[in-house]
Amino acid sequence: MLIGDVARRSGVSTRMLRHYDSLGLVRPTGRTSGGYREYSDEDVRRLFQVESLRSLGLSLRQITQALQDPTCTPAGLVSDLISWTEERLDRERQLLDRLRTVAAAAPTGWPDVLRITELVTGLNSPSAALRQRSALAPAEEVRIPAELLAGAVLAEADPNVAGALRWALGRAGGDALATMTSGVHSENVDIRRRAIQAVAELAGDEATAVLVDALDDPDSTVRRHAALALGAQGEVAAVPALVDLVVEGGHDVEAAECLGALSDDPARAEKIVSALAVELAGPTADSAARSRLTQAILELPRTVAQPVLRRLSRDDDPVVAWTAAAYLEDEDATSR
Repeated sequence: MLIGDVARRSGVSTRMLRHYDSLGLVRPTGRTSGGYREYSDEDVRRLFQVESLRSLGLSLRQITQALQDPTCTPAGLVSDLISWTEERLDRERQLLDRLRTVAAAAPTGWPDVLRITELVTGLNSPSAALRQRSALAPAEEVRIPAELLAGAVLAEADPNVAGALRWALGRAGGDALATMTSGVHSENVDIRRRAIQAVAELAGDEATAVLVDALDDPDSTVRRHAALALGAQGEVAAVPALVDLVVEGGHDVEAAECLGALSDDPARAEKIVSALAVELAGPTADSAARSRLTQAILELPRTVAQPVLRRLSRDDDPVVAWTAAAYLEDEDATSR
């Protein structure tokens, strides 16, 4: 079964299937004569196992351990997951208890509850400056719940305040990803944009998986944030979206730099230069887009860039031809 058929039948996107492949989590058994991934029935069963475990709240690392480590027992892993969930629920119950206490009595003598109350009040202020100061205020000895900051990030429209909240969220620790993931799937495009920016600043396999899913978002801004973040992490799943950014313009320089960094691996470099060359030869690329694509090729290792640039130095488009020829002349001068 080809990757497109698996995606349609399983509901797992092709980008996520490629991500699973890159992690070694679900690898197709074979390849067609044309090089396309071909999944066996056993591969599909493993995919459904992965998705089932993920639905229980296991991270991709835990799922890998569960499926590959013979010493990892289901009972032990589920027990750990129950303990983690109970701890999270306990933290939420503690927060609820503190808030109920504040609602029923004066906060004097409870600096932890007072700090949280001050933060909530500040974040709900109509003044962007006050909201920003509240996010940046020192937490002293009080742990600010990550869920509270995550909710504020999703609601914040001011870019400066949102940046301060993301900074505070990174320092707070805790489980912010669950809130952000729900934001990434919101019907409100503004919430999705805020959420994906926050996820891009979080570390770990789960955050990466959310970013990979976001590459298929219908909104170009969401896709851009996801692609640039994944490119900076060295994730090959971002390559098609990064090439699209070069074609579209606006953020082509950052996208080209990411493609250049990803090209450190020779196998990836060949795929990247091929993808750029296909767009160059495509019927939809106008002169400006072809110029940007040529500039992106300049970011790649010269061993893969030079053959394409030699062809482009004879291109009918004078800007493309001049750019390629100038690069080749500089290379020749340097090598003398």
